[in-house]
Amino acid sequence: MNLSVIIINWNSADYMRTCIGTLIEKTIGIDFEIIVIDNGSFDRCESMIRNEFPTVRFFQSVTNLGFGKANNYGSEKAAGDYLLFLNPDTELIDNALHGMLSIIKSLPAAGVLGCKLLNSDQSLQTSCVQPFPTVLNQVFDSDLVHQYVPVMSRHRMWQSDGIPKKVQAISGACLMIKRKIFEEIGKFSPEYFMYTEDLDLCYKADRAGYSNYYTDAYSVIHHGGGSSHKRKENSYANIQMRESVYKFLKKTRGGPYAEVYKKAMLINGIIRCLLLSIFLAPSLLTGREAKWKSSLRKWKGIIRWTLGAERWAR
Repeated sequence: MNLSVIIINWNSADYMRTCIGTLIEKTIGIDFEIIVIDNGSFDRCESMIRNEFPTVRFFQSVTNLGFGKANNYGSEKAAGDYLLFLNPDTELIDNALHGMLSIIKSLPAAGVLGCKLLNSDQSLQTSCVQPFPTVLNQVFDSDLVHQYVPVMSRHRMWQSDGIPKKVQAISGACLMIKRKIFEEIGKFSPEYFMYTEDLDLCYKADRAGYSNYYTDAYSVIHHGGGSSHKRKENSYANIQMRESVYKFLKKTRGGPYAEVYKKAMLINGIIRCLLLSIFLAPSLLTGREAKWKSSLRKWKGIIRWTLGAERWAR
């Protein structure tokens, strides 16, 4: 078996149908298997897979293990020499798996490999390549900053002109790694429930002496947030993301540095809420107040997290 594709489902049956369909339709030239782990959602995904994709291996978890633990569980069921961790809200648009497998085999000391991710409208999803988190890059993590401040721009990170490029980290939405290396570096770290486990894996590969690569020669559509958008808590994803970054910084740079990050996010949140409040009034006249209100709720939730009021995130 060349490759095992591992997909974690959480209330994403509709996305899963399309994802598996494109995997089977587009992937040729390699022996591969598809493994689906349902993360305690018990939606109609199992019956859909049994009826429509009988060759797919399905496993049911009775609880929500979180993204990293569920993928680790899937890797234990896998038979492939290489593993591809793929989000259910993705679609292949070409024979990407064959191409990525050929590339990772050809690269010296390759750790993790990622490809170009596209939004639903097929515009570039710049989060497909990321730096390891620091206080500075987290405070200035804004589309406007990346667009208008060249020194903070990520554009050089994901423009490789068809040549695989060494990067710090790639998105877990489509992440390929050799099984032997995945096991050697300790798999996904279990302390993250969701978010940042991909950065942590890339960090461990880097520290073990491997190089992480990005290729823009192959593309995958990533609709983004297909599962997390269904959470009832409006700020769930944003707060969970900050909590995961805090854990990563505490683990890799120490507790004092992580506390500096939390204080910086508090100051950042206060400034952004003040600016959003100023812009909210004029937006009422243009009918765009929903966008500003959503951003305001997001940063209020982050402020609450920095003050310890969102204890569930721990």
